[in-house]
Amino acid sequence: MWVQFTHPHSQYANPPIMFYEFNEFRPVVHESSFVHPQAVITGNVIIGRHVYIGPGAAIRGDWGEIIISDGCNVQENCIIHMFPGVTVRLSEGAHIGHGAIIHGASIGRNSLIGMNAVVMDNVVIGDECIIGALCFIPASTKIPTRSLVVGNPGKVIKQVSEEMITWKTKGTQLYQRLPNECHESLRPCEPLREVPDARPIQEALFKTWKEIIEKE
Repeated sequence: MWVQFTHPHSQYANPPIMFYEFNEFRPVVHESSFVHPQAVITGNVIIGRHVYIGPGAAIRGDWGEIIISDGCNVQENCIIHMFPGVTVRLSEGAHIGHGAIIHGASIGRNSLIGMNAVVMDNVVIGDECIIGALCFIPASTKIPTRSLVVGNPGKVIKQVSEEMITWKTKGTQLYQRLPNECHESLRPCEPLREVPDARPIQEALFKTWKEIIEKE
């Protein structure tokens, strides 16, 4: 079933988005959020304000509830699912990196889940944590607030510093602005055949943590 979902000021030409009702549960999405047309949202999913959902994301609320709170982002090719009867909760400002899997877990406020990380059932990630790329968090693990976690299985290696959480927060703020930018300017187009002479240069809005450390 193809469903139209369009922000009132969008220039995206009423794109088809794959929202699916399941067992009488229909997804709920605040109008300030942006769900890419190539994402699939099923069933008992509630998406708050200023949330970005990237292309290829599969968010399946068929067996349980998924709550994605204000200011979260779920990037390209992420999967969110659960065992029956479980609620998955992404608290405010949670940042789910490209290709990550969240299965039956709870992610704390302003925490970051790195690219291709896997967070398993009944895991509770505390507030303001950073989970490294490719990290595996086994079922029922409890990660304390402000923990930096890496490895397979994931282990806490140190506390997240004020400087590191400030860096994370600024990166998430870019994603919190992205829904409105997508509503205003993202639209299907035909590709150019040559690079135009007047092609603009994009502003460097954010630096990697490594660049910040090396600069210091």
